[in-house]
Amino acid sequence: MPPPQEDSSLAAYELLRRDRPELFHNDGEGGIDVIDPAEAAEDAGRIGIVYSDEYIRLLRDPVRFPDGRVGTYLRIISASEGPAGAVLPLVDGRVVLLENYRHATRSWHLEIPRGFGTEGLTAEENALKELREEVGVRAVSSITPLGTVHPDTGLHGQSVHLFLAVLDALGAVETGAGIRGTVLLTPQEVDDRVLSGTITDGFTLAAFTQARLRRLL
Repeated sequence: MPPPQEDSSLAAYELLRRDRPELFHNDGEGGIDVIDPAEAAEDAGRIGIVYSDEYIRLLRDPVRFPDGRVGTYLRIISASEGPAGAVLPLVDGRVVLLENYRHATRSWHLEIPRGFGTEGLTAEENALKELREEVGVRAVSSITPLGTVHPDTGLHGQSVHLFLAVLDALGAVETGAGIRGTVLLTPQEVDDRVLSGTITDGFTLAAFTQARLRRLL
């Protein structure tokens, strides 16, 4: 029997299992299998959607490990089914990075625009939406897909679509979201800052690497 817990947490989890079965797929090849909550150990603790807001859901799944042990595993999924996007902007051949303050690290970072997916929009439309909201850009000359990235395969279940966008000009940044300005760098200057450890944001590193490998910079 599953352990006693808040009924709403488990009920919401069961609805998610029903509506989004792809989130609970088991590959049958020796991976970590998600099991039915009824199979959880009595001392497993709280199981289900243990936290939820408009941006994320924190799941505590009952699982069976490859060695047969039964336990639990935490993961974060997006609250929206819309595809998330991150976009590497270029102006006159220079990379546009935001000076963004991040609460999680309590520090400033040089980053590309990115955001959670909005339902009803494509990945490209979500990327363009981030450009409008964070950099004030209303139109782009071109936008090119750069593949996808998983931000943290040990914790985050969502992939993020990457793009490169060529802009004619920049607008006003969204200072209310913790952005204090933009920095324009040549690709070589970005290389130097990556090597020096000045740029550490995973989305920025992934998009820049993809653009470099595709010879778009």
